Amino acid sequence: MSAPAGRGRQAPRPTQLSPAAIGHPLRVAGGRVSLRVHRRAVLVAVGLAAATLAVFLVSLVVGDYPIALPRVLLALLGEGARLDRFFVVDVRLPRVLLALTIGAALAVSGAVFQRLSRNPLGSPDLVGFNDGAATGALLASVALGGAALSSPLGAVLGGTLTALLVYLLAYRQGVQGARLVLVGIGVSAMLSSVRSYLITRSDLTAAQGALAWLVGSLNGLGWAQFWPVLTGVLVCGLAVVPLSRQLSLIEMGPDVSGGLGVAVQRAQLVLMLAAVGLTAFASAYSGPIHFVALAAPQLARRLARTAGAALLSTALMGALLLAAADLVAQRLFAPVQFPVGAATLVVGGAYLGWLLARERGEGRV
Repeated sequence: MSAPAGRGRQAPRPTQLSPAAIGHPLRVAGGRVSLRVHRRAVLVAVGLAAATLAVFLVSLVVGDYPIALPRVLLALLGEGARLDRFFVVDVRLPRVLLALTIGAALAVSGAVFQRLSRNPLGSPDLVGFNDGAATGALLASVALGGAALSSPLGAVLGGTLTALLVYLLAYRQGVQGARLVLVGIGVSAMLSSVRSYLITRSDLTAAQGALAWLVGSLNGLGWAQFWPVLTGVLVCGLAVVPLSRQLSLIEMGPDVSGGLGVAVQRAQLVLMLAAVGLTAFASAYSGPIHFVALAAPQLARRLARTAGAALLSTALMGALLLAAADLVAQRLFAPVQFPVGAATLVVGGAYLGWLLARERGEGRV
C-alpha cells in the first residue's frame, strides 16, 4: 500500500542559497542591463589581483642579476641601463606574462570541465585533454619532424580530437559526469602509451628534449611564444564568457537546465571545445603543466563562496598559482632552475590526496 499523503518519505527540500552566494542586483543603463554583484567575490578578486601583481614585480626583480624595483620600472619604460632593459624586457617579462596567461587559461579550462562533469576531479589534466594536447604536439615534432618540439598546431589538433573522442565515448542520452571522468582516464592511459612509443622511435637528443618538455617548463620561452599563446587564449576565453551563466545552469543537471531553456548538448559541446582550446594553447609551448586546472577553480570558489562560475577569480587564482610556482622553481635551488611542472606536481599531488580524502569522508567516492 502506498503511504498516505503527508506521510512516508519526504521529498528533498531545494537547496537554500544565502544572499551572499546569490549576489546583489545591480541595474545600469536605465535598468536595461541587470547584473548581480557578489561583494565577497569582488573582494576576493581584488585580493588575488594584488597578490598576482606582487608576484609579477618580484619575478622582475629577483634573479642571478638582481635589479632594484625603481630600475625595473625604468626598464619597463624603455629607460635605464641597457643590461637592465635586456633582463627585464627581453628575459623576465615575457616569461612571467606567459606564466600568468597559461595559469589563467588552465584555471578557466578546469572550471569548465569540473562544472560540466559536476565532479571536482573533472579537470583536463585528469580526464585526458591535457594528454591529448601533449601527444599532438609530440607527434607533430618527433614523428613528423616538426620544427619545434611543442608544435601549437599539433597541440590544438591533439586536444580537440581527444575531446571529441571522449565526448563520443561518454555520450549516452547525454554526458554524465562520472562517465566522462572514467572515459577520460582510460583515454589518458592510452595516450601515455602513444607518447612512450613516440619517444622510443626518436633519436636520443629528441627523446631527452621530449621528456623534459613533458614535465612542463617555461625555461627558454620568450616573446615569440607569448603572442601566439595570448591570441589563442583570448579567442577561446571570449567563447566561454558569454556561456558562463549557462555553465552554472548546466551544473544543476540536464533536466533542470533544459527546463530553464538551456540547449544543453550544444552548450556542453561549445564549452568543452573552448576549454580544450584553452588547454591546448596553454600547453603548446610549455608542455602539460598539471594540477593548476584541478586546484585553482576549487580554491577560487571556496574563497568567493558564490553560486556562479566566478571565472574572474578563477583566472586570477590560476595566474597567481602558476606565476608563484615558476618563481619558486627558478629561485629555490638557484642557479639551477627546475621545470615549473615539477613544482606543480608536488603541490598538486598533495592537494589531490587531500581532496580524495575529503570526498571519501563525505561519501562521494
